[in-house]
Amino acid sequence: MRILGIIPARYASSRFPGKPLIDLKGKTMIQRVVEGAAKSALLTDLIVATDDERIEQTVNRFGGKVMLTDSKHPTGTDRCAEIVRTLSERYDVVINIQGDEPLVDARQLDQLLQAFTDPEVQIATLASRKIAMEDILNPNRIKVVVNKHHRALYFSRSAIPNFANAKGEPLEIYPFLRHIGLYAYRSEVLLQLSDLAETKLEQIESLEQLRWLYNGYSIKVVETEIETPNIDTPEDVEKVINLL
Repeated sequence: MRILGIIPARYASSRFPGKPLIDLKGKTMIQRVVEGAAKSALLTDLIVATDDERIEQTVNRFGGKVMLTDSKHPTGTDRCAEIVRTLSERYDVVINIQGDEPLVDARQLDQLLQAFTDPEVQIATLASRKIAMEDILNPNRIKVVVNKHHRALYFSRSAIPNFANAKGEPLEIYPFLRHIGLYAYRSEVLLQLSDLAETKLEQIESLEQLRWLYNGYSIKVVETEIETPNIDTPEDVEKVINLL
């Protein structure tokens, strides 16, 4: 199975402009993401997808592969789809690797990619049972509920399932799942996803994956115990540096 890893990297972030190029103990964040992801045992190729020449130049300097993409893509999924359409090589599976996780763990990538040994899997993502009540109530922590086949039923910023009528401590009677925003797709499915129109459901939750569920696609949810901190704001930088 040929697998392409794509790391979408934008310079213009509303919360943290220039984030991919911040220095983390002598290496840029994008270099640390590339080097961490490259340790995956399953990736055939690894490419950074960016709309910024500064990021392109940085990746070229440390010897990574990089491609310039359109600056108007609304999501990382669309950026990944452009790469797949542009390349002459063909891949069975594409994994969208977060560009703001300098401590990316290749074992986590491989856990997700193992899902595609099942030919029925169209899309796969990760979730963790390591979740506190404050996470369940925090709209910035995405929750997911699954069916008995570990396919996603719904993702939400709200507490799902709702526990207003729970008899006992919610965390003791139900295995709440915190979504981890790492996705992999079969190549042909990725191209189909990028052609879908935005839906009201995803707009109200601000969650792109709801567009896929609404249109009938199946999302396999793989549980992981591996945790990797990301950098969303300048305040997160010091925490990550202390872990390097």
